[in-house]
Amino acid sequence: MPEVSPRGTYLLIADSLRKKIEQGQLNGGTLPSEAALMQAHDVSRNTIRRALKTLESERLITSVPGAGWRVSRAPIPPLVERLIAVISGDSLAVGDRYPSEANLCERFGVSRTAVRHALAQMGGFGLLVTVHGKGRTVRALPEIREES
Repeated sequence: MPEVSPRGTYLLIADSLRKKIEQGQLNGGTLPSEAALMQAHDVSRNTIRRALKTLESERLITSVPGAGWRVSRAPIPPLVERLIAVISGDSLAVGDRYPSEANLCERFGVSRTAVRHALAQMGGFGLLVTVHGKGRTVRALPEIREES
């Protein structure tokens, strides 16, 4: 990766792989090997593994021992999209308190790490603001996408 990212290089790699999964660009639903991903992104194995673990925690991919990583049979929307949908689904308005990490973990059946990554993305999108010791509040409402 040529530039340093404040978001974390592994999150950028996870986003790239997520887009390929969503667009069906993976040959037979199999991800490239860790070595191939390391070379393609010019990063360490640990960085690739963090990206893969992020996608695994979102239940987009699964590890098949001896065969690598595969796209899950029934992919579900990325966690960040499901967390953004909480704003409209729970009828939250700007200034309302957003559900806690523990609540989100239980609600979506994912790890706290996965929730934290998705919440960080939402903060980056300007949807949430975090006040230390007080939790998160809605800063802006998500744009409604029209289906074409």
